[in-house]
Amino acid sequence: MFDNTTWAFVGLVLFFAVLAYYGVFGMVGRMLDKRAEAVNAELGEAQRLRKEAEALLAEYQQKRIVAEQDAAEIIAHAEAEAKRMTADAEVALKELIEHRTRTVEAKIAHAEAAAVAEVRAVAIDMAIAASKHLMTDRVQGQVATDLITKGVDEVKARFG
Repeated sequence: MFDNTTWAFVGLVLFFAVLAYYGVFGMVGRMLDKRAEAVNAELGEAQRLRKEAEALLAEYQQKRIVAEQDAAEIIAHAEAEAKRMTADAEVALKELIEHRTRTVEAKIAHAEAAAVAEVRAVAIDMAIAASKHLMTDRVQGQVATDLITKGVDEVKARFG
């Protein structure tokens, strides 16, 4: 009549009855309730932390946007400054080239004038020497001396 399965079932029922008598089910329930409260508290903390993280993310995204705008402004300003400096450098270089050109041209003009003056002086000296030579060969005496002196004075006055 009673087989092993029946006795196992009766043992199981008695085991649960003893557990119920000592309040084990209540303790397990309270422990599960405490664990559920702890899990709920952790979920609440996780949600709060998530909201803080989202707020921080939004703040940093806004700061990134502002920083990108500032960087773009700085780059634009730097490019404009570089263009201005390039233009200034071109103007300064052009002025320097013009100044040096004028200086060289002035030196050349001065050298030309000196060369012309030197050539004139040499030509005058040669003309005087030739005149003296011709006069001494062809004209003699006091007349020759007077003519030479007068000719030399005229040549000096004209070319000097």
